[in-house]
Amino acid sequence: MIKKLTAHIGEFKRDTIMAPVSVIFEVILEVLLPVLMAAVIDRGVEAGNMNYVVKMGVLMLVIAMLSLLAGAMSGVFAARASMGFGRNLRKAMYDNIQDFAFRNIDHFSTAGLVTRMTTDVTNVQNAFQMIIRMFVRAPIMMISALFMCVTISPRLSLIFLAALIFLGCVLAFIITRSFPIFDQMFKGYDRLNASVQENLTGIRVVKAFVREDYEKEKFRGATKNLKDLSISAEKLVVMNQPVMQFTVYTCIMLVSWFGAKLIVVDGTMTTGQLMSLFTYTMQILMSLMMISMIFVMTTMARSSAERIVEVLDEKSTLTDPKHSVLEVKDGSIRFDHVNFSYSDDKEKCVLRDINLTIHSGETIGIIGGTGSSKSTLVQLIPRLYDVLEGSVSVGGHNVKEYRLETLRNAVSMVLQKNVLFSGTILENLRWGDKEATEEECRHACELAQAHEFIEKMPEGYHTYIEQGGTNVSGGQKQRLCIARALLKKPKILILDDSTSAVDTKTDSLIRKAFAEEIPDTTKLIIAQRISSVQDADRIMVLDQGMVVGFGTHEELLKDNDIYRDIYELQQKGADTDE
Repeated sequence: MIKKLTAHIGEFKRDTIMAPVSVIFEVILEVLLPVLMAAVIDRGVEAGNMNYVVKMGVLMLVIAMLSLLAGAMSGVFAARASMGFGRNLRKAMYDNIQDFAFRNIDHFSTAGLVTRMTTDVTNVQNAFQMIIRMFVRAPIMMISALFMCVTISPRLSLIFLAALIFLGCVLAFIITRSFPIFDQMFKGYDRLNASVQENLTGIRVVKAFVREDYEKEKFRGATKNLKDLSISAEKLVVMNQPVMQFTVYTCIMLVSWFGAKLIVVDGTMTTGQLMSLFTYTMQILMSLMMISMIFVMTTMARSSAERIVEVLDEKSTLTDPKHSVLEVKDGSIRFDHVNFSYSDDKEKCVLRDINLTIHSGETIGIIGGTGSSKSTLVQLIPRLYDVLEGSVSVGGHNVKEYRLETLRNAVSMVLQKNVLFSGTILENLRWGDKEATEEECRHACELAQAHEFIEKMPEGYHTYIEQGGTNVSGGQKQRLCIARALLKKPKILILDDSTSAVDTKTDSLIRKAFAEEIPDTTKLIIAQRISSVQDADRIMVLDQGMVVGFGTHEELLKDNDIYRDIYELQQKGADTDE
């Protein structure tokens, strides 16, 4: 895990090395100061030699300034290294997520990915900065100060050895007990983010159904759970501070007592040595306190690190072949004994034994009840998922033989859930073709019956679309998404229930424009209304993941009971409306 994370230090290796080097230089200078202070007391103050006091005082001042400079430089290097490390981690995670197949995305919740890229990376970033500064400083300071204490008084040094053993046991207890709680705490953050994201995304539905109180209660539950976990973890972590203070004060008292006896009774220690020993005592104990803080921080960061590595290690289930086909010849499609399951379990297939041949340029309607796997079927064409058994071919080649980019550039898909991004209408349209001229965008909008309402907007095609397209209606959003798909000039155009929010007249005009303007493009239209697909070359009827009918409107009315029932039901509804 550590190796995977440190691989993302990247161009900040120099800063990562210079930070601990500066810290080591700072520590060496700090350790020298008590020795010089003892000399000033013993050889200068007690001997009445003021020249020696001044000379050593100037030297101590220079050393202190150099130590201060080294400390400041280590802070600069560590900050630059940790910020850069955090940036690289986020970029690596984001880049990997962009390559995820739908199956990979299904493994992680959206809120979980957001938490990993924000809170978790911040925890690891802070721990990294602490490691390259404090984790270097504390052990070196402790070892150096202990060495100096041993040279001054080996017997008094045993006090620190006992303190080390005691604190080590306390730290081990805190770390082993708190790590599982921190792990649960970050999952609590995921649930909290999920609650916020879900509420903000569906705020209109919440208000329409007057469910504000329910959402408040759900959020309160998520925050209470997170609070309880945080308190449980903090109850353990806060033990660290009082234990450290108890150890510090105990050591100072013991050093004072035994040190005074060595001076007064035994005469084996000077006053200057005792003063320097006090300083080394504080340095040792402050180092111990730093080490305990580091262990607590790294315990928290360990949970975050594992969650980050999970994302970095996740490999897309879809890969390009070594010798890939680089061109889609036409829009012909063939399903050959296709079975598909989201869980890769043959017993839970949502598509079963699909056999279809669709000719290039055909318009195919797809009808079926809710849950009949209409959307799943068309998602296999641009290889958003891979089949469990059988094969899907486009343009005469198995979709697995194409580079993903090549295949998906040839297939335009307007998903069931239409998404617009913040930016102008033109910027959204150019997702279909980033080089498209304004005239080409206008023509695509005319085909999608979007041009008229765009022209009525305050700034026309330069009107700003809010995040998620909240300032346009559902029907307008659908038409803009269709126009965007047309700009790709695809070999295959898939409309997944993409005209459900437009009136029948507009729906008819869109289909007419398709027939006249893009006759060579294969068009697959999923619809709930038979009127939206009855003019198609052929219509596919899906039921419980199987094709139960495939033919023209007239043929299906004559031979297919499911299609006839849907048609009669819709006709009866239309007559009632009239």
